[in-house]
Amino acid sequence: MKWIDGEHILKLNGINHWVRIEGGQHNTIPLVIIHGGPGGNHYTFERIVGPLLSENRTIVYYEQRGCGRSERPVSDEDYSLDFLLKDFKELINWLDTKKVDLLGYSFGGELALEFAYECPEKINKIILSAPSLMNSEIQRLVQITGFMSVANEKLYQQIIDFQRKDISPEKILDKIWEQVDTETVDLFLFENQEIAKKNRMLWEESKLINTGLMMRSLQKHPLPISLMDRLKDIHQRVLIIAGVFDRNTGIPIAKLFLRSLPNSQLVVFDKSAHFPDLEETDKFVHVVREFLDD
Repeated sequence: MKWIDGEHILKLNGINHWVRIEGGQHNTIPLVIIHGGPGGNHYTFERIVGPLLSENRTIVYYEQRGCGRSERPVSDEDYSLDFLLKDFKELINWLDTKKVDLLGYSFGGELALEFAYECPEKINKIILSAPSLMNSEIQRLVQITGFMSVANEKLYQQIIDFQRKDISPEKILDKIWEQVDTETVDLFLFENQEIAKKNRMLWEESKLINTGLMMRSLQKHPLPISLMDRLKDIHQRVLIIAGVFDRNTGIPIAKLFLRSLPNSQLVVFDKSAHFPDLEETDKFVHVVREFLDD
């Protein structure tokens, strides 16, 4: 199929989704980019990393239901994984291609693995950048430790007090997110604060807001069998990218995926936190291209 570059509005599973194709003239296996959040968007990625990847590959961006420039479902409950899987299958049908590659960042990495598990015959290779493991105890502990490492004295002491009161990690995180300021969030997500400022500028420029509805729905309706218990059945080649300073998902989660996915490899970025694509863009593009072209 010859893909036409530009923005498209596709009705997938009854919801209008924002889709953008770049590099269609290359006619390669499409690289579908899956954003994180949950509830995020592609605005920053499509302005910094995407144009470099599309120099020699066909890139497909799509924003999940209720995210970014895509339409919100009528019900605030219609964000479950079942809906996201059905949306993705219809996107692949529209692309009319035998296989696609996947690049998912943060929660998008976790979602990419769910897609690969659900329709393995359609997935070629998978790239996970700083993948999350939502609803897991290990991710909560990584995040709490991460916040402690960048917190001011007041926040640090509050976290210590929460732990002494035997408050659960889930509730401690809720309390942290309720009170952290933008400076602390930037320190948490980025090692290079100049890159953090550029990222925040693009967030504000986009005027796109994460409603939090998808996060709440996914937390409310977790799958009966955890993703970790199904990773052994995902046999595609998987590249895992992790920033050594990632305080959000972290090296421990990347190592868990590496150990559990039978055909995976890990590349650690030594100057990055949660966004290697932004903090070490040239290296990120080189590593992704090398993996896809191999």
